Parts: sequence; structure tokens; C-alpha cells
Amino acid sequence: MAPLTDSLGRVHTYLRISVTDRCNYRCTYCMPAEGLDWLPQESQLSDDEVVRLIGIAVEHLGVREVRFTGGEPLVRRGLVDIVRRTAQLRPRPETSLTTNALGLAKTAQALADAGLDRVNVSLDTIRSDTFHEITRRDRFADVVAGLAAAQDAGMGPVKVNAVLLRGVNDDQAPELLEWCLEHGYALRFIEQMPLDAQHGWSRDQMVTADEILAALEQHYVLVPAVEPRGSAPAEEFLVDGGPATVGIIASVTRPFCGACDRVRLTADGQIRNCLFAREESDLRTAMRAGASDDELASRWLTAMAGKLPGHGIDDPTFLQPDRPMSAIGG
Repeated sequence: MAPLTDSLGRVHTYLRISVTDRCNYRCTYCMPAEGLDWLPQESQLSDDEVVRLIGIAVEHLGVREVRFTGGEPLVRRGLVDIVRRTAQLRPRPETSLTTNALGLAKTAQALADAGLDRVNVSLDTIRSDTFHEITRRDRFADVVAGLAAAQDAGMGPVKVNAVLLRGVNDDQAPELLEWCLEHGYALRFIEQMPLDAQHGWSRDQMVTADEILAALEQHYVLVPAVEPRGSAPAEEFLVDGGPATVGIIASVTRPFCGACDRVRLTADGQIRNCLFAREESDLRTAMRAGASDDELASRWLTAMAGKLPGHGIDDPTFLQPDRPMSAIGG
């Protein structure tokens, strides 16, 4: 087994795999109302191909955690079986899912029974009108039901990921935290990143980590958590002395690239060694041409070796990735 190590010595043990680029939301900060041109079906990895590449990552390259993303992963019909087969790998990886929770009420127990360990739900507001404004969908009640179902299925602590948008929900951080505390969900705020399909992201319009903390501290006493952060993206704070915490992922203003342990695989079989990478490495073509597991593992190692020191958002020459978040997989 050869670990996925880059030229700076960072070892990548966390695989984020997009099982689809399709999504049933049309979030204003992600894609236009009419949606996007989805990947052709034939270019997407089959269930067997997804599981094979996950197996290579786990059994040959030392990956210990697998997160299923999208698009919206719940729209992939074979997801439960993919999770089951992933959980059967040895050594067994930790498995998790990032979802908008539409449909989660119906599938949470099946996913848990298949071996899914944890769930992160994207939810930016607890106001149904604001939810409708952001997602362009009137489905807030379905998300609430999905969160409860995940918790009932034992996939706790259920995490909630929230993005604050200036002039839309940037005044709602305290009420969102209060709601999550009441329901036993672990809340994490994420700075909006330049990954929208419209390429309309503006640093001046982004709600920063400092602003989020300032808003929360008007209502709560926040103290940095004692545990070392390690490679975790979120800075954790004890809320009113704990044990509950709130996290802030400051990808833009407080980048954590130096401790990054993540590698990404797109729904069409492309390795991305960074969320903001502008180049990809194709595993799908080689796999369909008959490459062995060892050959695919070698290609993967080569792809990771050239990872840059950081995402470079602050560099004047920074260019947003051609693919939007829905196609990259987060």
C-alpha cells in the first residue's frame, strides 16, 4: 500500500466522491434557475466503477474515510448499494454523506442499515420563505423531516452546513444556531466560496468568519474548543460552556490548505487534487480501456503528487474552476 502523498508531504486519507452532478435544488449561489447541462449518462461512472475506484483508494492507497457528495447524491438510484459495498471493504472506511435532505426521510434508515455512519445536511435558514428564496424550492418541511429521520436512524451527530448570504440570511445566524441546539444538530457555518456556475462570486459580498462570530457572540458565549483541529476544516467553539459546539469553516479568510488530507473524484471519474484545481486526471478512460487496479492506483498517486500548496484565492491571478460546485462534488 502506497499512501496518497503530495510533494509537500501531505497524506490524503479522505476521499470525497461525487456520485452525480444532478441536483433537485437551484440555489441562487450555485446555479441558475434553469439548471445546468448535466453530464451525459454514458460519461458517468457506473455503480461497479464507483465501487471499484473506492476499493482501490481504500485497499491500495490508504484512504480511511469516504464521503458521498453530488450534485445531490440522493438522486442516484444505486446509492444505497454503493454505500453497502463500500462499508464491506477491508479495512472498513468511515462513510458519510453530504445531502440537501430532500428524500432523506424515506432513505435514512436504508442508508444506515447499509453502513452509512454520518450525514451532513445543507440548510442555510429555518425560515421557509428564505429557504424558498435561496433554493427556489418550497421544500423546507421535507428537509426538517429528513434531518429527524437521519437522527432517528442513528447517524448522529447529524451535522448542518449553512452558508450566509449578504442581504438574504446574514441576520439569521443566531436563530439557526438556537434551532440546531434545540434539535441536537451540530451546526457549521461555511464561508461562501467562488464555485458558482454563474461566476458571480465577490469577496466583498461574502459574509466572513469574523462577521459570523460577531453575530453569534451577541447571543452566546463562544470559547475555542480544546481539541486540536488537525486536518478538520471547521474551527470549533464551545457554546455557553458546552458540551454543544458550533463550527466555522473559513475556507477563504482562514485557509487550512497546509493540513489538507482530501482528494476528490468526480461523477465522470476525474481525480481533482484540490477543490479549486483547474486540472483533472482521468481515471475513467484508463479503467474502461482495461487498466489494472495497480495501474489505476499509480495514476492516482501521480495525480496527487502535483498538488499545489494552496487554493490561491488571494492571488491576483486566481481563476475560478471551470466546473461549478455541483459538478466537482464539494
